[in-house]
Amino acid sequence: MPHARAADGTRLFYSVEGAGPPLLLVAGQANSSRWWSQVRPELSRTFSTIVTDHRGTGSSDKPDVPYSTGMFAADCVAILDDAGIGRAHVYGTSMGGRIAQWVAASHPERVDRLVLGCTSPGGPHAIERSAEVRRSLAQVDAMKARRALEALMYTPAYRGPFNTLGDPDMPPYARKRHLFASGEHNAWDVLPSITAPTLVVHGTDDIFNPTANAPLITERIPGARMHLIEGARHGYFEEFRDVATPLVADFLSS
Repeated sequence: MPHARAADGTRLFYSVEGAGPPLLLVAGQANSSRWWSQVRPELSRTFSTIVTDHRGTGSSDKPDVPYSTGMFAADCVAILDDAGIGRAHVYGTSMGGRIAQWVAASHPERVDRLVLGCTSPGGPHAIERSAEVRRSLAQVDAMKARRALEALMYTPAYRGPFNTLGDPDMPPYARKRHLFASGEHNAWDVLPSITAPTLVVHGTDDIFNPTANAPLITERIPGARMHLIEGARHGYFEEFRDVATPLVADFLSS
C-alpha cells in the first residue's frame, strides 16, 4: 500500500486504479477513501483514479495537531508528487470540495479540470446549515444522531450502502480536528483566481450543506458551470451516481 509523506512527515495512504488521465478524488470530512467506493469503479474505466485517506483517517497517520483545508490540500499535492503525477483532474465533494478549492487556487499548474460537489466557499459569505440541522447531529443518543445524518445524506428511498457516514475507527481527537478544519474554511477571496475549467454540482434537496452555496461558488469562479441534481441530498454522488458520474466524466473528458 503506497504512502506519501506530507511536509511535516505525516504518512498519507493513497491508491491508484484504472487507466487514462489522472483524476484525484477528495473525500469529505471525517471520512477515508471508502467515501468513493461506489463511485470509483465507473470512473476508473475512463480515468486513473487516485483516492486518499485524509490524515486522521484510514491507513494514514493521525497526528494530534491542528488541521486545515489548506493543509489537506498540501497533502493532496504531496500524494500527486509521490505518485509521479504532474497534473490531474480534481473532484472533491463536501469538505473534499473545500480542499479542492485550495488545490486549484494554490497549485493551478497541477489541476486540469475541477469538479466541486455539495460544497461551500466557507467564511461569512457561505450559507450555513440551520440550527435545527445542527441540533439533530448533536443528539446525545448516537443511534439517533446517525439516523439524522443518514436523512441528511440520502433520500428515504435509498437502501445503501452508506459509505459517507464517517470513518468508524477514527480517533475522537482527529474527528474534532476535521470538524474544526471544515468549519474554519474560507476560500472566498481566492475563488476568482481559479483558472481550471470548473463544474459545480449539488443536490436540490441538500440542507446539510445548503444548495444555495452552489450558485455562490459558480458566480465566484470565472467561467464555472453549475448542475443541480433534482431531488438529491448531500450524498448525491453515491445515491444518484447513475446521473452524477456520467455528468462528471463527460465534463472531465470534454
